[in-house]
Amino acid sequence: MSHSGKPISDLGFDSLTDQFRGGLSCDNNKPDFKELDLGSPVSPLRTRGSRGGVAASGLTTTSSSSSSSGSVSGKAGNNRVIKRSEGGNNYSGELSGSSETSPTASESLRSASASRNSKPGHRRSNSGSSPLIYSGGTVIGSSVTSPTVNVLPSGNICPSGKVLKTGMACRGSTRSDVLGSGTVNYGHGSIMRGAGGGKLGAGEVNGGNVIQFAGESAMVKRAMGTLDPEEVKRAGNEEYKRGHFVEALCLYDRAIAISPENAACRSNRAAALTGLGRLIEAMRECEEAVRLDPGYGRAHQRLASLHLRLGQVENARRHLYYPGQHPDPAELQKLQAVEKHLIRCADAWKIGDWKSALRESDAAIASGAESSPQLFACRAEALLKLHNLEDADSGLSNIPKFEPSPSCSQIKFFGMLSEAYLFFVRAQVEMALGRFENAVAAAEKAGQIDPCNIEVAVMLNKVRLVARARTRGNDLFKSGKFDEACLAYGEGLKFDLSNSVLYCNRAACWSKLGQWERSVEDCNQALRIRPNYTKALLRRAASNGKIERWAESVRDYEVLRRELPGDNEVAESLFHAQVALKKSRGEEVYNMKFGGEVEEVSGLDQFRAAISSPGVSLVHFKAISNPQCEQISPFVNTLCVRYPSVNFLKVDVEESPAVAKAENIRIVPTFKIYKNGGRVKEMICPSHQVLEYSVRHYSL
Repeated sequence: MSHSGKPISDLGFDSLTDQFRGGLSCDNNKPDFKELDLGSPVSPLRTRGSRGGVAASGLTTTSSSSSSSGSVSGKAGNNRVIKRSEGGNNYSGELSGSSETSPTASESLRSASASRNSKPGHRRSNSGSSPLIYSGGTVIGSSVTSPTVNVLPSGNICPSGKVLKTGMACRGSTRSDVLGSGTVNYGHGSIMRGAGGGKLGAGEVNGGNVIQFAGESAMVKRAMGTLDPEEVKRAGNEEYKRGHFVEALCLYDRAIAISPENAACRSNRAAALTGLGRLIEAMRECEEAVRLDPGYGRAHQRLASLHLRLGQVENARRHLYYPGQHPDPAELQKLQAVEKHLIRCADAWKIGDWKSALRESDAAIASGAESSPQLFACRAEALLKLHNLEDADSGLSNIPKFEPSPSCSQIKFFGMLSEAYLFFVRAQVEMALGRFENAVAAAEKAGQIDPCNIEVAVMLNKVRLVARARTRGNDLFKSGKFDEACLAYGEGLKFDLSNSVLYCNRAACWSKLGQWERSVEDCNQALRIRPNYTKALLRRAASNGKIERWAESVRDYEVLRRELPGDNEVAESLFHAQVALKKSRGEEVYNMKFGGEVEEVSGLDQFRAAISSPGVSLVHFKAISNPQCEQISPFVNTLCVRYPSVNFLKVDVEESPAVAKAENIRIVPTFKIYKNGGRVKEMICPSHQVLEYSVRHYSL
């Protein structure tokens, strides 16, 4: 490594730009340590929102030189430029203690800062280099003038809080700007409320206040007050290593504002965005880094990794194999595994082998394409075709949501543009679940994105025809034209034979026409496609009851009771179906009352007849003189209303000793549950929770 031996204070910014660019090579998911280009910045600190500080899954690190290795020493007066070694993209060292001002000027700035921080309400920073507020080229509150440079530090403000352009003086106000006191701990990713009252991220400027990090390190404190982008970048690297991606992003933004043409800062910013799960933004930053420095290996590697996570194999391969670069063996192995499963998935999709398509899409996701929206959409489509509609619907909500990237807009998935495929799948799921308006909107969106694709065009036409048939059928049904409504729903089924909603709607028409057998058949079709379809179960249970198939009716109502435990109509229908079933078998039925009040039983014969009634009976053995019985009795009345299909009985053991003796009751309150005449459970002094759980369990 060689040194120029010339202090940076003697070098112009143009010469600095020529002398160092680039950095050390690191792994894909750690910030880069490439030399900064100190070209003239053109914009102040830009802030972007984040979705939180949770690292995305799959973020891995490998061994790499740390941010301190060969980096700035941070000591004034030792500022030397490390010359770039031969070898193109390889750098022998990094900038050591670069500064835009001479040591004398730096000391003057620190002195001015200390003077300003001695004011009441302001605490001096321990780092000795507090952030400064500049107005034009002058430190506010000090007679010391900063060196004339063509660099606008991120966060330059005038008293109004507005950002100044280079060379502009602050006019129209004599109010001095002040620094935030930093006396309050605002937490991780802290904010301060300035004059505007808005929320800003750490390192931002608002109303004359420089926003600082809570619990910030000395390095971060120096970075927030320096014009040296290299020091800002190193502070960002330090925050990144701690997993503070939001803070790292703010610092990289600041470095980019100072040196917007620097590829390393762009790549580092991509690393922070990746940590926040903002992959498309990270991809754009990597693309910008490659544009600025086409031979920048770290940006190519990071871009390849991002493309692979999104399932874009060809793009990933292009950046893994860019000229002069040997691909990372681990990334190459991952790419080959993802590609293998994608090919198998595509083959299964073409022939309609949905079990294989589901298996291979899961394998591709597990192999490294864990953020691919198209693979998650493929899972949803496969689940739909396998008649797992609820899982397909929840699968739609699990699809990773990213803004469409222009650079990826022409990538194809299963022969259609990748963005169009997402809407293609959504249209199918929405239509299968009866959300026809949503289905049409999704299909039309797919058609707009990929108007030349035949499968998209066929899907769009199909969705429109089915939706039209369903709307027409509904209108006819409302008008009482049930025969015509049947025909309309049938027209829709010609275009979509697996639409459970159309089958169920037609079943309703058949039931209105008294054609119960045909109603049951259509309900059966709907339930083959969608086994847990509540409306189809209700209609089949009712239709089976009309043709006195009580066993089938009871079976469906029992399923519905488990699905809808609080539905009184279902409970009552189940009760009457159970009574009818017993009668059809020649069994004697004593109690035909459903729900109501707790029935009081006084004689042994009455008791035996009551517990022999069909369904579930709960008997509360009590005594008026017992306070525990009086406390729990109101809750029993509540359960009677809440579970109307259960027969609630009460026996006063003091007034009916024969019943108490026959049932061997020695302690009150005692509860017994009977089902179809047989005792299934006994509870002595149960809690409210235990009693209700038992009633609910046996009532289903």
